[in-house]
Amino acid sequence: MIIAQQKPLAEIQDMVAPYRRILIAGCGTCTAFCFAGGSAEVDKLAEALLAENKDIVIDKTTIPRQCAAKFIDRLGQKLDHCDAILSMACGNGVQAVASHFPDKPVLPALNTQFIGVEKEPGVWTENCLACGDCILWSTGGICPVTRCAKGLLNGACGGASEGKCEISKDQPCAWQEIYHALKRLNMLHYLKQKPQTKDWPVHPGRMVREDLRDVDVM
Repeated sequence: MIIAQQKPLAEIQDMVAPYRRILIAGCGTCTAFCFAGGSAEVDKLAEALLAENKDIVIDKTTIPRQCAAKFIDRLGQKLDHCDAILSMACGNGVQAVASHFPDKPVLPALNTQFIGVEKEPGVWTENCLACGDCILWSTGGICPVTRCAKGLLNGACGGASEGKCEISKDQPCAWQEIYHALKRLNMLHYLKQKPQTKDWPVHPGRMVREDLRDVDVM
């Protein structure tokens, strides 16, 4: 999922200062799961903004995803009653809403951090850089591009000690983890292959699935 966190309240106040009527729009998927942009966070942010400025008028809503046009359409019925949209989605969601409603200011309430997973309650770790050329099949399901501090593709460097990365004793050496994963899976032969070079994607990225273009995808 995409991990994000709320911007400092002072920064949000600066963004919304030019506007009196504000629609705070939550996102019910990624940012809800990381407790940054779901309906509960929408309520808390609205309360905080109103506590600082009694003159503003705030409307609230949460849609399932702000990156899908079928859900963004639901915001349309509220646009006549707001001067700006304060989005509690990731950067993708903010841009999608802004593109959908080009005549309405869309302001980001969150800072998008990374693509990650929940390691334990309240802790998320970055596991994927969305590099566009996945090699997890040959590395035991552990990504060296993201989880190795140097992004090495040709095995461990000389700086690891006792299974930990040289940059921090709290960070495991990704390549040692890869070795143990491949050994456990009886796939160590992948380490004997010539190091893979990556076909890095051109940005901004774009993907088209022709078989889905006429399908109503949730």
